[in-house]
Amino acid sequence: MADALRVALAGLGTVGGGVVKLLDANRDLIMRRAGRPIEVVAVSARDRSKDRGIDLSRFRWVDDTSALAQQADVDAVVELIGGSDGPALTLARATLAKGRHIVTANKAMLAHHGLELAQAAEAAGAALKFEAAVAGGIPVIKGLREGAAANEIGRVYGILNGTCNFILSKMEAEGRDFAEVLAEAQALGFAEADPTFDIDGIDAAHKLSILASLAFGTQPAFDHVAATGIRHVLGADIAEAAALGYRVRLVGLAEAGKAGLFQRVHPHLVPIDHPLAHVTGSTNAVVAEGNFVGRLLFQGAGAGEGPTASAVVADLIDIARGEYGPPFAMPAASLVAADVADAGERRGRAYLRFLVEDRVGVLAEIAAAMRDAGVSIESLIQRGATAEGHVLVAIVTHEGPERSVAQALERLRGSPSVAGAPLWMHILG
Repeated sequence: MADALRVALAGLGTVGGGVVKLLDANRDLIMRRAGRPIEVVAVSARDRSKDRGIDLSRFRWVDDTSALAQQADVDAVVELIGGSDGPALTLARATLAKGRHIVTANKAMLAHHGLELAQAAEAAGAALKFEAAVAGGIPVIKGLREGAAANEIGRVYGILNGTCNFILSKMEAEGRDFAEVLAEAQALGFAEADPTFDIDGIDAAHKLSILASLAFGTQPAFDHVAATGIRHVLGADIAEAAALGYRVRLVGLAEAGKAGLFQRVHPHLVPIDHPLAHVTGSTNAVVAEGNFVGRLLFQGAGAGEGPTASAVVADLIDIARGEYGPPFAMPAASLVAADVADAGERRGRAYLRFLVEDRVGVLAEIAAAMRDAGVSIESLIQRGATAEGHVLVAIVTHEGPERSVAQALERLRGSPSVAGAPLWMHILG
């Protein structure tokens, strides 16, 4: 039996504690699969005195997290601190500079600094592993990097944020509005006290930029992801979608073509017969479409102690075996800086919802704006007045360029007939 892989663990929250528990519970199985033991030798976290429900006395405590990279008896560092910069990035840089392996669940850091860290890992001959950064315990990173490596991927898309999916499927099942369900999600621990990163699509955008790099051989480009969240989706929108044969899901979608790389996180109407329409609760799901393998669906628990710890330890097993290659599936020098595709040129159908004043001529004004922008209306639905006295108008368009829809909405901007901003949801094709 080879010498143990010696691990330093930074961050002892839910996932960090889960890693310790998993290594204890499945120690013998992990040793057989890795070909050698995997042992935690040092830990670091913000509060040394906190009771985490696990025995930490057997590990060396290091107060300065960045010093974990300097420990002489450490082969690999697990970074579970979080944050795109700060201590997490300092530790990652220091670990790779020492030629040591790093495993991280930090999607924000990879979305912003993935190229730099991949270059550093390759220069050091070290592993940069991040299965836990996208979709928790679902092996989608390994699936794209290894299982689908022979394929040209046409597009990758999916439900990448469990908080949003929990809220939307709860609204769908119970006919409730966003604010009420968000409060319940926070009480149950599915949403943070400050849920901005989740409900505004930023968390999903971090993950999408990583998936796009793996799928298309491009440099991670979080700044090029257009992100819109779910805070403006009404229970009435979900009801209208159901009546039309759709379910509302927050979908991250990336597609590469001659015009460049397109990346967007946005609420979509998903056809009821599409697999993503049946992904409920906090579950995540990712679809990748390969030119030889066809459509692949990865689905499972996207967060939580057990699933995320499982992904972290799977990466450690790969390192223990010596199985690791370029972090983003090809050498960093081969990752291209893709042009940004013009969203206005994309063609598709749309769902548009307006809250309007209940007076004569409003529908004619909306229809005229659509006509003048070249938007063809497939159906128009008008519902009774809301508690605020507004009338809900929902439009489904025929297929057409997104630029035309944007122009129609711009024509209606500032109209006294329209209360607030309209909601635009794409229909997944």
